[in-house]
Amino acid sequence: MSPDALPSPASGDFRISEPLEVAALLRELVRQRALLTIAAPDGASYTTLLWEFDAERGLLRFSAGDHDDPGLARVLDATDAVAVGYLERIKVQFDVNGLVLVHTATGDSALNCALPAGVFRFQRRNAFRVRPLAQTEPTARFAHPLQREVQLALRVLDVSIGGVALFLPDGAPQVPPGTKLDRVELELDGDTRFDCGLRVHHLTGINAESRGVRLGCEIEGISSAGLRMLQRFIDLTQRRRRTMAFDAG
Repeated sequence: MSPDALPSPASGDFRISEPLEVAALLRELVRQRALLTIAAPDGASYTTLLWEFDAERGLLRFSAGDHDDPGLARVLDATDAVAVGYLERIKVQFDVNGLVLVHTATGDSALNCALPAGVFRFQRRNAFRVRPLAQTEPTARFAHPLQREVQLALRVLDVSIGGVALFLPDGAPQVPPGTKLDRVELELDGDTRFDCGLRVHHLTGINAESRGVRLGCEIEGISSAGLRMLQRFIDLTQRRRRTMAFDAG
């Protein structure tokens, strides 16, 4: 990712690539026994703990106690996966490369993968959000989680590196808080389209004339390629808005 694609420092969101800083963050995940979700682009996921950070061998080791979980098999088959977890108010995310299931000498099962080259850390809340430009028509498409035959195409109100707000019009089937949307196609503009998972956190009214509510969602299960596209979209939208404000002035 180029420096231009990184978010504003004021957002608290950035990529750590300095090896000592990466190591310190990964060791903290081990120390706090933080839950991590390993997610694949097709929506498959497996929740686990980071057991060990082995700098000498260049690998991470995750717990695999529930190795019969069908989600684990799908994650192992995926060619691209990311791990996501939280350290208090900080969201931590990194690529998982070369994930394999191994059995230890004590009879336990573990998941090994290569050390990531970098780690993204995001503020869990208050991440910088951008509103898409008026000439674009960003849309989130997915099957309603409780009525799978109902396909929804909701307008994107704003987006950040960790979340998205959608407009749910009156008359559409409700999507209650806590709902996990496994396969969502986010199309932000002609060059930015990717699949991800969303978790609905809250529904809020907008105004009396809006004829709908705002769905506040956290992005889950996004691939590294999708994350790069999202970062680029946010950066370009910020720059275009600054240019438009300058021209108007």
